Amino acid sequence: MAISVAVETPLQDDVRALVDDLNDHLLPLSPIEFQFKMTVEQMAGDDTTVFVARDEDGHAVGCGALKEHGDGVGEVKRMFTRPTVRGQRVGSALLDAITSLAKDKGVTRLVLETGTGPGFADAYRLYERSGFTRCGVLLDYPDSEHSAFYEKRLALAPAQ
Repeated sequence: MAISVAVETPLQDDVRALVDDLNDHLLPLSPIEFQFKMTVEQMAGDDTTVFVARDEDGHAVGCGALKEHGDGVGEVKRMFTRPTVRGQRVGSALLDAITSLAKDKGVTRLVLETGTGPGFADAYRLYERSGFTRCGVLLDYPDSEHSAFYEKRLALAPAQ
């Protein structure tokens, strides 16, 4: 299956539906107070770049975002792929696009928060295969048994 990944606005009906599916997927996996979701309106902010993966028919099948925090820190947010495309490296393509943009923007530390438990095993594999390592609590997240934290150090992109 041919997948394309591009920067898009999250304020599209099909991307809103994708984020709704992500939220529904997460609901049974962690207590609601430990689900640190961004709305599509927040995702459309100036500090966030959203990537959407589309299949050959143009259907949105995955998403992910880079939120910039300043001081060389970027955060991976809202990573999700539809169950129909899992195992087809869509998540890897999204994460590669996010990482590439982070480097271009001068991010030297890419971080993320995800949940804990068996429902997150595929996410852990994706992040670890992409060079992320577990780390301690980061940014303004609470220290909780319901969160796992990852980081990846990035080299600056060469000057053009």
